[in-house]
Amino acid sequence: MPQRRNLARALAVALTLTAAGLAQPQGAGADEIPEAPGHRLVEQYAGAPATPRPVPGKAPAQHPFLAANGRSGMHADAWGSGTYPWSGPNGTTPSVTSEKMAALGGECATVTFDRAGRIVTVCGTFTGFLVKLLDPHSLGTLAEYQLPQRPSTVEAITRLDFSRIFKDTSGGAYSYLDDQDRLVLADSRQHIVRLAHEQAADGGWRFVVTDDWDLTGQVPHDCVSWSNLYPSGTCDPVTSVMPDWTGRIWWVTRQGRVGTVDPATGAIKSVRLAGEEIQNSFSVAEDGVSIVSDHALYDFDVAADGTPEVVWRQTYDRGTGTKPGSVNQGSGTTPDLFGEEDDYVAITDNADDRMNVLVYRRGAGVPADRRLVCKVPVFGSGASTTDNSLISHGDSLVVENNYGYENITSLTFGRSVVGGVARIDVRADGSGCDTVWESGVRSPSTVPKLSTANGLLYFYTKEPNSLGIDAWYFTAVDFRTGETRWKRLAGTGVAYDNNWAPVTIGPDGTAYVGVFNGLVAVRDGA
Repeated sequence: MPQRRNLARALAVALTLTAAGLAQPQGAGADEIPEAPGHRLVEQYAGAPATPRPVPGKAPAQHPFLAANGRSGMHADAWGSGTYPWSGPNGTTPSVTSEKMAALGGECATVTFDRAGRIVTVCGTFTGFLVKLLDPHSLGTLAEYQLPQRPSTVEAITRLDFSRIFKDTSGGAYSYLDDQDRLVLADSRQHIVRLAHEQAADGGWRFVVTDDWDLTGQVPHDCVSWSNLYPSGTCDPVTSVMPDWTGRIWWVTRQGRVGTVDPATGAIKSVRLAGEEIQNSFSVAEDGVSIVSDHALYDFDVAADGTPEVVWRQTYDRGTGTKPGSVNQGSGTTPDLFGEEDDYVAITDNADDRMNVLVYRRGAGVPADRRLVCKVPVFGSGASTTDNSLISHGDSLVVENNYGYENITSLTFGRSVVGGVARIDVRADGSGCDTVWESGVRSPSTVPKLSTANGLLYFYTKEPNSLGIDAWYFTAVDFRTGETRWKRLAGTGVAYDNNWAPVTIGPDGTAYVGVFNGLVAVRDGA
């Protein structure tokens, strides 16, 4: 969802009102998300089918403990690239189907795929966060598992402050599918759990907890609950989890704790970045872990006993406050590891006037005065921020502008954001960066994606409408030129607001977008 806080926000809107437990699966039949009035008054399709033009460039390394690139998580791979090696829709008579996951809420954000192409995802509903196994064609539910309720939900209800939910990236928001098709996440109890899905003799499916690691010995956990409405201690939610190249599971918390779990021994180690918040996910390469806090970008390694160690730290301009369209006063991006020589890491800052795209050299031995490759301001003065990860491919980056989007109430009655998308390339000699193109595409809050097989970028867009119709489109943009090639109406109304959920491209070429009421699928026709 992906840098990303987007998944947490996507799931946060769907309030969780029940305790944890095993839920019964729904029927496999599709239940379409209802359209709001006006869907027949807006354009259904614009543009023309695109001829596939593959984009050359070095692909991210395959992580040995993650599912295959493109199948494993919100940002598609361990490097956070947001790229897929297969084609997405080309715009040939594209069809749209959807599945409503609950009467209210139901958004499925991060979408992963097991070896058979089945979808493994986490959906937020008014009865709790659900891990779900979905048929990729009908979108029907094959199995589901209910996660514990998040403290922020109880706080929102009891204190009538729903901003607590929108700013919460914990409780299973960032998850990943491992090399054995098991979903790994940190729940709201400060436990890391590993879930497998299995088929019974009668053909039915279920989720099974194969591992459960308790972090409460390292993480303060006096959290709000229905039986503890006014805790006197500290609660530090776990934000994200990812494995390193040895299989050790790394985790981070909102209050700046960085830790590891050794799956073989259960040993847990951690350090704390005092006075700093971590609200994003992080990226992993063979030689280290890249983490961004609301103050600095870090490269971590690990000591012999599993304790995280800082290799280098680089502060950035965090501005003077939180912008509309950001969770906190800091970078809104998960670090992108990229470059034809695997030597760059990129984030955005939170500078007051114009946000900057920042590119750094990754090596441990890089002199401090050579760490920064470039600092490129993007979008308009006083209206520039992103709370989504960059796309990275080869020596190129793509960034979108989320300024002005806060939640599903932000763009009702035909409103939109100022928008903007830009592509920035690092020069071949590493002497700096250049803006290749800028686009006026208005993508309020999605994690965009790139198909390197057909050269199309995919966004989820919304234009202002004088009739007050809230029309949401799946939009394809040419990676080389920034030209919008085609767009297809996904649906109208709040139920089709993606609310920080990402675009995901399935192995069969289907594009998925989590929306407030469930999941939308876009496929090419014959």
